[in-house]
Amino acid sequence: MAERAGVSIASVSRVLNGLPASESIAERVRAAAAELGYVPNSTARSLKVGRTEQIALAVADVGNPVYVSMMHAVNEVVASAGFRLVLSSTGSDPVDQIDLLKNLNRGFADGLILSPLRVTPDLIEELRASRLPLVIIGSLPEGVAVDNVRANSRKGVGLAVQHLHENGRRQIGFLNGPVDTVPGTARLAGYLRAMAKLSLPITSDLQVEADDFTYEAGLVATTALLNQSSPDAIVCANDLLAVAAMKIIVGRGLRVPQDIALVGMDNTSIAELANPALTSVDLGSTKRARKAAKLLLARIADPSLPVHSVVVAPALVIRESSIVPA
Repeated sequence: MAERAGVSIASVSRVLNGLPASESIAERVRAAAAELGYVPNSTARSLKVGRTEQIALAVADVGNPVYVSMMHAVNEVVASAGFRLVLSSTGSDPVDQIDLLKNLNRGFADGLILSPLRVTPDLIEELRASRLPLVIIGSLPEGVAVDNVRANSRKGVGLAVQHLHENGRRQIGFLNGPVDTVPGTARLAGYLRAMAKLSLPITSDLQVEADDFTYEAGLVATTALLNQSSPDAIVCANDLLAVAAMKIIVGRGLRVPQDIALVGMDNTSIAELANPALTSVDLGSTKRARKAAKLLLARIADPSLPVHSVVVAPALVIRESSIVPA
């Protein structure tokens, strides 16, 4: 290739490895590479420079719209810095996330953004032992020195309950995901606190725990909720559960919002696509993802930086599912 380009081997190496070179030499080397059909050996290059130029993003469910929006936001940030994004769907089992961490620590990525649903002592131990630059999207126990970005979902649920109360709702049910997860625990705490603050009834028959944060689990859980109580409003722990609740409610001949008002969480794309459009608590998924990506790039560049913990404030986006038309 050096002969074809009419430059030295050292100049070819500099251009192909992204090092400074004059524009004329760079153009000649790139033209020669194109003529010869040269494809860089990324494995050999990563061994040489000590980097893979890959960032890993691990989420519980790649089919969940909130994770899709996070993926796009992370990719936008890391791609602009010259990294490829590798996506992994780990499910909700911490064992799978621990296995992923161990594999990535063998040099398969330069950093990891992880959004775990469950944070166990074993996972915390692996996070602390990891040599890989890490950022967690989600809450961590106090004393875990890992960069993290989280939503204030307790406050978010409070915004939903307050909104429904202001619109005359008093029997406010809560459709949660698994309570042994980080979001399930936080959102239940937010519901109980908001209901108590407003002196609204807190009864077991107005609360139901879905097996997962999925549409299918929401169908089963909503059926159980309506079989055991008669809520005039339901706060749902995410938009997928809320859309499932809407289907069951309408299937029973009831109207949203006239008979039962609905509020979801995450403010994903399906909130606007629902009919009626779904009121939802925006937990800043895109903002959290962008911040996590920037924190990770900074950590990769300088591992000695102090640990950062960022909280993104929620906002209620009001649509037709919670407001009765005048």
